[in-house]
Amino acid sequence: MDRIGDIGLFLRVLDLGSISAAARSMDLSVAVASQRLQRLEQQLGVRLLHRTTRRLHATPEGAALAEQGRPLVEDLETLAADLRRSGVEASGTLRVTTSASFGRQHLSPLLPEFLRRHPQVRLSVELDDRVQDLVGTGFDLAIRIGALADSRLVARRIAANRRVLCAAPPYLERRGEPATPTDLAAHDCLVLIGNQGRQDLWRLVDREGREIAVRVDGRFESNYGEVLRDAALAGLGIALHSVWHVAADLHSGRLRRVLPDCHLGDTGIYAVMPQRRLVPARVRAFVSFLEEKLGPVPPWERHEVSSAGGPDD
Repeated sequence: MDRIGDIGLFLRVLDLGSISAAARSMDLSVAVASQRLQRLEQQLGVRLLHRTTRRLHATPEGAALAEQGRPLVEDLETLAADLRRSGVEASGTLRVTTSASFGRQHLSPLLPEFLRRHPQVRLSVELDDRVQDLVGTGFDLAIRIGALADSRLVARRIAANRRVLCAAPPYLERRGEPATPTDLAAHDCLVLIGNQGRQDLWRLVDREGREIAVRVDGRFESNYGEVLRDAALAGLGIALHSVWHVAADLHSGRLRRVLPDCHLGDTGIYAVMPQRRLVPARVRAFVSFLEEKLGPVPPWERHEVSSAGGPDD
C-alpha cells in the first residue's frame, strides 16, 4: 500500500505541477512528500521527474508510470471507497444459507420486502440441509436451527424453536394415543437421520418435571424433514417436529399433538456469522430484519397467523 500511495502522490505532483502543491493537497509536509518521491524512484530504479526551477516534468519512465498507473490507483481508490461505504450502508451481495424446509417456508416469503428496503443489496440464497463451512464457502450468514456445535462462529438468537410430537388422526385412531413417554417405544416413530446420526433417542419432560429418555423405532426414517412430515400426514407414525415445520398442519387438524402435557427441550433459530468485528452493513441489516419479522414471538406461534402457518394450541 505504501507504493500505491507513493504513486498516487507522484500523479498528484504531475497534476498540480509542484511537490509543494501536491503536499498541501494531501496534508503532507513538503519534506515528507519529497522523501516519498525519492523512495519511489529508488524502489523502481528509475528517475520519474525532471526538476526545473519553474515546474516538474515527467521523464519517459515517469510518463509511462502515469499512463499505466493512474487507472490502477483510481480503481483502488474506488474500491476502497466502496468498501468504506459498505461498512455503513447495506450494499453488495449477501450470501445466505439455511435448511431447505425452513428457507422455503419462512425465509423465502420475507426476501422481497428485504430487497425493497435495501435496493443496493443483491441476494444469493442457498437452501441446503448440510452444515456449510461459512468461511471456506464464502457465505456471509447461515440460519441454523437447534443446538449449535461449539465453534469460533458468532451466533445471534433470532427466535425460539419449540418442538412437538405429532401424528395424523387416522394413525392415532388405529394405534391409540400414547399415555406416557415410555409408550412411544411400542409405536411406529418416524426417525430423522441428522448430522449426528440416527436421532432415535427422544427426551421428554413430563408434567412432574422428570426427564424421560425413550429409544424409539419404526419402519420409516429419512434425512429430510419434509419427507418425515409427509409420512406423518400419511399416517405412518409419530414424528418429532419443530412447530414452524408443521404449524399449518396442526392448525388445520391434519396432524395432532401427541403427549401434549410433556415438554421437549426447546432450542433456537440462530443467525450464524463468521466474524464479530467489522460485520458488513448488509449482514447487520439482514439480521435486524429477521429479528423484526421472526421474534420475539415467531409468526407460526401467533394465533392471528393465517392458514399458511398457525399455532397448534
